[in-house]
Amino acid sequence: MKAIIVAAGPSNRLLPITNEKPKCLLEVGGQTILKRALKALRENGIENVVVVRGYHSNLNNYPNITYYENPNFRNNNILRSLFYAENEMSDDFIFSYSDILYSKEIVKKLIHSKADVALIVDVNWAQHYEGRDQHPISEAELVKVESGRVVKIGKEVVSPEEAYGEFIGLAKFTKSGVEAMRAVYHRAEECPTAPFQHAASLEKAYMTDMIQELVNSGSLVKSVDIKGGWMEIDTPQDLERARQLFSS
Repeated sequence: MKAIIVAAGPSNRLLPITNEKPKCLLEVGGQTILKRALKALRENGIENVVVVRGYHSNLNNYPNITYYENPNFRNNNILRSLFYAENEMSDDFIFSYSDILYSKEIVKKLIHSKADVALIVDVNWAQHYEGRDQHPISEAELVKVESGRVVKIGKEVVSPEEAYGEFIGLAKFTKSGVEAMRAVYHRAEECPTAPFQHAASLEKAYMTDMIQELVNSGSLVKSVDIKGGWMEIDTPQDLERARQLFSS
């Protein structure tokens, strides 16, 4: 199995901290966010790692990684970034955001799922937002689940009242899940300026827009539940909290 990490965006919310480097290369507890992700993956036997880079891509140069470039990272979004690495999507793979901290145990749980598409979902998500005033709940990628199956997902798509949990940005696609995703993507490419789920266009789509499209198309999308144990680094407040946690 391989992992594809999307690390192309400019991370505007962390400016000026990210003026000179991409967010994934910020240090938390003496290691970069990306290095911590690589460690969690490799401790589960995932040595084949692909990174899609864009912003300050010359600095993102860890060895033993296959790199793809997103030259239009300022104008497109996560889904488009992922598909710059489409050549790597021939079999099962782990998908990961590049701004999240997670443990090897979370990766292990994800690997064991047999669903076409498996999402790590934090069912204790509300605790994650206590005192987190720079990142409102409206930005959370909340998930509605029925009998273990994801039925609705996205920012401001699922209300906090109906949310089962929050998608943390870590997922697994089986070969059949990959084939379904590629088919959906290429159908959408035929009308690239048309809305794609809740995005204005395919270029602006989030990963959650693709997941919702897969749900609507009948793919088996299931949640793999966790109760905390991860962090998102999206704002200066998030970064400071993470650094305080790891220093202690």
